[in-house]
Amino acid sequence: MARPKADFPAPADIRALADGEGRLALRVTPGASRDGLAIEDGRLRARVSVAPEGGKANKAVIRLVGKALGVAPSTITLLRGDTSREKLLQIPD
Repeated sequence: MARPKADFPAPADIRALADGEGRLALRVTPGASRDGLAIEDGRLRARVSVAPEGGKANKAVIRLVGKALGVAPSTITLLRGDTSREKLLQIPD
């Protein structure tokens, strides 16, 4: 059975949440039933199906945000929140 496609807000809406230096704060829920991004209460929320073991959830979040923005995941950097649900990403212009 195929996995359901992830849900994404519009790239412009995601970019509007970043500060002037391209830093994007988000809250992550690992171990979710499916992957997706949503804007809730003016904030980006990521849900990934992988468990937070060995950085797998962080990599999944970066891949998800990259896919939603239409950029390569290698251009996104995790600035803060390696072991926290609260993350800060540096996204390209």
